[in-house]
Amino acid sequence: MSMSMSMREEFWWAEGDEPHASRRREMLSVHPQIKELFGPDLWAFPKIVAVVAIQLWTAASLLDANWFKIIIVAYFFGSFLNHNLFLAIHELSHNLAFSTPTYNRLLGIFANLPIGVPMSVTFQKYHLEHHRYQGVDGIDMDIPSYTEGRVVSNIFWKIVWVILQLFFYAFRPLFLYPKPPGIWEASNLLVQVTLDAILVYFWSWKSFAYLILATFLGGGMHPMAGHFISEHYVFQKGQETYSYYGPLNMLTWSVGYHNEHHDFPRIPGSKLHKVRKIAPEFYEGLSYYKSWSQVIYMYIMDQTVGPFSRMKRKLQSNGREKKN
Repeated sequence: MSMSMSMREEFWWAEGDEPHASRRREMLSVHPQIKELFGPDLWAFPKIVAVVAIQLWTAASLLDANWFKIIIVAYFFGSFLNHNLFLAIHELSHNLAFSTPTYNRLLGIFANLPIGVPMSVTFQKYHLEHHRYQGVDGIDMDIPSYTEGRVVSNIFWKIVWVILQLFFYAFRPLFLYPKPPGIWEASNLLVQVTLDAILVYFWSWKSFAYLILATFLGGGMHPMAGHFISEHYVFQKGQETYSYYGPLNMLTWSVGYHNEHHDFPRIPGSKLHKVRKIAPEFYEGLSYYKSWSQVIYMYIMDQTVGPFSRMKRKLQSNGREKKN
């Protein structure tokens, strides 16, 4: 799927609007029954409660463990749970657990607990703009900065970038597009710090470290973290969103169905496979992946692919995406 050219030194600039809004309209005109899939996932709440409980119990159980055991358990077990919760928060950012937005935010703060650092409320602010302004210069913070593109220019720095990609996702908006925090961010912070303090006081620093390691390791050189790259990095010229149809969808709220998700962000992950089943003709011509681990390997080893392998577009003065 790689392109026969040297490492890019500039982003791909789109000549039109992002593809999902127009495809959504076309799909609904042909398959109006897709609207029946809209709405919350009734199983989201119990699934999130179960994963949070298991992860906090695991953290408490490791209070006296040696560091080797903590790292092993964090990478091979806890990382999968924390990444699952990160994608649960992604699901909640679209209000796909409850019909009432406030309940989704509260559940997001709860799902955030084992992740160790507050991020659920802030994530929603930026993620919804990623959908509304996909690829728009200066607004879509899912896209790497020019600094990242210039520094990450060889295999070594791509490995470093993959390992640390959670840090780039977390700090990029703070430098490029900061938003003033509000009461919800304060609540997210207060609840998270309280849980962290309780964990350290009643159990140990090792219990807290396990959660942080599970978050960090699960977001770096890890099979589940391959979705960060697979979703929008341009491996096939002209295509800016890619789906993944593999077994890890079972652990990641089916975020792999990413074309389907951007086409219909109001459909929960548990039903996205039905979109492709109802309207296969809209997806058959699109490139997709079957392995997130392979995507990470391709990104690192392919000398034509790097942080600049993203599609960008300008914003018109009226707030709409600008056609170059």
